[in-house]
Amino acid sequence: MTTATTLARGERSSLARARLAKLARHAVGVAAFLLVWEVVGRTGLVKWLPTASDSLARAISLAFDPEFLGDLVSTLTAAVIGLPLAVIVAVPVGLLLGTVPVVEEMTRAIVEFLRPIPSIALIPLALFIFQPEINAKVALIVYASSWPILINTLYGVRDVDPVATETLRSFGFGSGAVVWRVSLPSAAPFIFTGIRLAASITLILAISVEYVVGGAGGLGAFLIQASTGIGADAMINVIASLVWAGAIGLVVNTLLLRAERRLFRWRTA
Repeated sequence: MTTATTLARGERSSLARARLAKLARHAVGVAAFLLVWEVVGRTGLVKWLPTASDSLARAISLAFDPEFLGDLVSTLTAAVIGLPLAVIVAVPVGLLLGTVPVVEEMTRAIVEFLRPIPSIALIPLALFIFQPEINAKVALIVYASSWPILINTLYGVRDVDPVATETLRSFGFGSGAVVWRVSLPSAAPFIFTGIRLAASITLILAISVEYVVGGAGGLGAFLIQASTGIGADAMINVIASLVWAGAIGLVVNTLLLRAERRLFRWRTA
């Protein structure tokens, strides 16, 4: 056995131990949170708050509820449609603003004017312009999700090594080739981080629109129906649906984070 092989095995063993330790810390944190939640629920410190065990049991039972699954599919469908559309819109605009300073200066005031506007405040306008309601929901998701992708793309392009850009230009490549061969690959980690942030926004906004509109279906509509109940049963249904929303967001973020680390391993290195 060579020294290199021994070192490689030792490194893999150290990484495995570090991952196990990290998972253990995560598990301890979740267990502590659930324990506190259970104690607060059983002691009645917060009125109408169900225990963690009852809420999780109800969340599991929702997996076999056809009505809930239909609402879940409605929410995820809007998110799955809206996020790629946001990428298609935001990445080219971010590349344009990042590579053409004149355009960025001309549109800076417009961007800074539109970016702080709450997406929820645009629901009436979206419902008036886009029909049916699923189109309004997707349109708002695209609007809200585009900002983190656009901003990350813009700053990613600005972070490109100018030496690499000038080197390519010195070999006779045009602006389009420089953007495609240098700017876009260099900004890709920033863009992917923006997409990961936008993924959470898509879920938040989809549920928010459904909650405000009500009859459009989805997790938001399910929350409205659940909250119309009486007493502890209604609260259990509400929290159980929120557990599902949080679990979906956690899974999506974890998958995207792992994909980011695999695709851009050179960046962390």
